[in-house]
This record gives sequence, structure tokens and C-alpha cells, in this order.
Amino acid sequence: MMILVTYDVSTVDTAGRRRLRQVSKACQDFGQRVQLSVFEIEVDPAQWVALKARLESILDPKSDSLRYYHLGANWERRVEHVGAKPAVDLNGPLIL
Repeated sequence: MMILVTYDVSTVDTAGRRRLRQVSKACQDFGQRVQLSVFEIEVDPAQWVALKARLESILDPKSDSLRYYHLGANWERRVEHVGAKPAVDLNGPLIL
């Protein structure tokens, strides 16, 4: 399943900057960054449960926010990209 994860983490103090790095790292472990605080995550249901729990354990709900957009099975037809930073096909062949 493809999920778009967006976040806004308060960075007014050191703890907030640490949370921001931790949220970013957790998302990078499962998907690709498409904007500064936006990740495309392709996971199976078990991975999604693990990632969501990890993200929500980092978050300070009083000052931070997370949004999850479930794009569904036909997400390729629903996502359009214009401009810099071409998308990487995570399911395509890997050439080294």
C-alpha cells in the first residue's frame, strides 16, 4: 500500500530538532522524501503498523502533527509530478 506521510515538528528547542531528525529518519527507512516534510511510503500492513507506532512514539502531540494519506492500490494513476526532483521507482530494477 502507498501512503503519503506529512509532518510538522516544532523546532523551537533542541528536543524538537531531535524529534524532527527522528521522524525524518523513520520515514527514510521505509520510503522516499518527495518534499521537505513529505514522504511516499510503500509498505505492507505489518510494516505500516510498525512505522506508524514508531512515528507516534516520537511525536509530541502538543506541538507537532502527522498526517497520513492512504493513496490506495492504483496510486500510480493518481500521482502526478511536475518540476525538479524526478520520482524514483522503488519497485523498478536497481542498476549498480
